[in-house]
Amino acid sequence: MTSTNPTLNPAGGASAPPAGLRPAGRSSARAAGTRRKWYEIIGLTTPAVVVYVMFVLVPMGFAVYYSLYRWRGVGPPTEYVGFNNYKLAFQDPIFLDALRNNAIIVFGSLLIQGPVALGIALLLNRRFRGRAVFRLLVFVPYVLAEVTVGIMWKLILTTDGTVDQLLRSLGLGSMVQAWLADLDVVIWTLLFVLTWKYVGFAIILLLAGLSNVPDELTEAAAIDGASWWQIQRHITLPLLGPTIRIWMFLSMIGSLQIFDMIWVTSVPAVRSLGASATMATYMVDNGFFARLWGYGNAVAVILFVISFVAALLFQRFLLRRDIEGALTRKVN
Repeated sequence: MTSTNPTLNPAGGASAPPAGLRPAGRSSARAAGTRRKWYEIIGLTTPAVVVYVMFVLVPMGFAVYYSLYRWRGVGPPTEYVGFNNYKLAFQDPIFLDALRNNAIIVFGSLLIQGPVALGIALLLNRRFRGRAVFRLLVFVPYVLAEVTVGIMWKLILTTDGTVDQLLRSLGLGSMVQAWLADLDVVIWTLLFVLTWKYVGFAIILLLAGLSNVPDELTEAAAIDGASWWQIQRHITLPLLGPTIRIWMFLSMIGSLQIFDMIWVTSVPAVRSLGASATMATYMVDNGFFARLWGYGNAVAVILFVISFVAALLFQRFLLRRDIEGALTRKVN
């Protein structure tokens, strides 16, 4: 008679049964669970993947394809020019001015909006009467439509408009400028308008980050004799670092792709000279209105590559710790 008892190992314990005698139900159940998880993953991600492919990857592919042709939008493109459209773009001084303006908006937004938003957020984070009203007021410009804000500021900054009349009433008539027509002033005027429009978003984002700073840390520092400025410098700002970096990333990408506010607020004649043009407005002016569809697609590809590279570099050097989490080392 064959024994069914498990074989004893040298230590006196029972050894595991041979592979052929292990229960098959457990492995089959595990395999079924794995398949079910994969079905769920595929079912949940397929709609998003289809939308992403149809509305992101496919248009990008067509943009790259048409950028290699001289095409005016009628019939299939037949005149292949290779990378000549890209070469023409970087030889156009208007496009170079648009690149410069985008750089001014990027760095101006970071250097102006950041400190202003941080200072206002620190003040609004303190308890005082009417704090909710002030928070609402600083966020109102951001929720207004870009077209509405652009038309409003265009009327305010026009010749003999509200700003000019206010300066004259204060005895500062010498400061009156052609705010939207002077080629040397217009980009700084637009930067002021953009700051007024989008600083509210930075303030709300920083207030959300400040709400996650533990009160126990600031109270302990105050008990130890730290001043308000020392608390903000050594406790609040380091803990607010991830929120600030996220805002910087969003502000940089938005500034590179800015279109609607510039398009509505600026004067077309000044924009055509490059003084208030950005890469997005240049693309629309030359691709849509001039009907140079191949050239416009080349500008769109350039804008995408610049934004993509900027995003990669920012994530690589500034957002890596926030995305991957703090690295820990094994303690021996």
